[in-house]
Amino acid sequence: MTPGLFEAFGVEIEAMLVDAATLDVRPECDRLMTAVGGEEGDVELGDIAWSNELALHVLELKTNGPAPTLEGLVGKFHENFLRAERELEAMGARLMPGAVHPWMDPHTETVLWPHEYTDVYHAFDRIFGCSGHGWANLQSTHLNLPFRGDEEFGRLHAAIRLVLPLIPALSAASPYLEGARAPALDARLVSYRGNARRVPSVTGQVVPEPAFTRAQYEREILGRIYDDMMGLDPEGILRHEWVNARGAIARFDRSTVEVRVIDAQECPSADLAVVAAVTEAVRALSVGPLAERDARLDPPTEALAALLEATTVEAERATVALPGLLRVLGLGPGPRTAGEVWNELLDRFPPLDPAGEWTRALEGILAHGPLARRLVAAAGEAPTRARLADVFRRLCGCLERNEAFEPR
Repeated sequence: MTPGLFEAFGVEIEAMLVDAATLDVRPECDRLMTAVGGEEGDVELGDIAWSNELALHVLELKTNGPAPTLEGLVGKFHENFLRAERELEAMGARLMPGAVHPWMDPHTETVLWPHEYTDVYHAFDRIFGCSGHGWANLQSTHLNLPFRGDEEFGRLHAAIRLVLPLIPALSAASPYLEGARAPALDARLVSYRGNARRVPSVTGQVVPEPAFTRAQYEREILGRIYDDMMGLDPEGILRHEWVNARGAIARFDRSTVEVRVIDAQECPSADLAVVAAVTEAVRALSVGPLAERDARLDPPTEALAALLEATTVEAERATVALPGLLRVLGLGPGPRTAGEVWNELLDRFPPLDPAGEWTRALEGILAHGPLARRLVAAAGEAPTRARLADVFRRLCGCLERNEAFEPR
């Protein structure tokens, strides 16, 4: 039977293949997959599966089907990242965590995955041009939350819409692009927001529009995308629900809503810390104490999108001044920072962590800011290439040791 609300979880974490000496991107994920699984396609290793992404230098690890709990996933992801590291060592390569490569030039260094699904990747490239940061230089952590039927979908989708604009306050991890300080702490989301500008309905305002049934979603969101894409994709290669590039998308093919705005972090404990925090906030708003409301009266998409833009730039220091959102979250009417909002929410709805897998990482994020803030503290506002390389080599070590990044 399809899992219902919070009966299962799907987590996906992406990382970059880079040269062990220079840290430049190494578009050789197919070599890695062949070394591990005997061919270029997906590899299943127990509870974790390995997959490719559009860019050949990106590896994705994911739960191999729905996981009944988030507990235990930190160790499983870390074990598989270490397995990849051992294989890459023989290739003179290693993994780099984080949401973007800090000096990659995607216009000259992008190599698209050349094996299965090339018709899909080539269609995206032909229509949108994939040699840019929004397609070829971004790594994220996806959270899939299941639902059973329209009633659960409506509650889940409504809750995720409200939490989405707050997520960069925890997860922003991309403050550098092409060797320089980016204007936003979450440069990945800035690039993501503009990657389908040729067909604006594909991304919308990143925050999804209110839709409470499958029929409404398919009519008002997917239907519009398909209509707008028809002239550019007459064969219908991209006429699937995954063409939708909002920050959370309905995957009716597997009865989940997939949250996509979480930047990939420095290690699995940090990735799962953000996932657990987001999950508890969504739980409170969909089935918990904050669920008793008329979701049709939730703040409009435009207001939530404006807040997302603010947290994309300033992360935890962005001001949250939406009275409707603060009311729904059970907070007082006065403005506060996004970091303060998360502190108050997680005080009331703490993620259960009996094995101590992510609590320390989450406490560090709440106390010292998201990874982007800590990277800037370490590398500075105008770092040299050598300084960036030193900091990001330390970041690679965080993935190997499963330790949070601390500036020094």
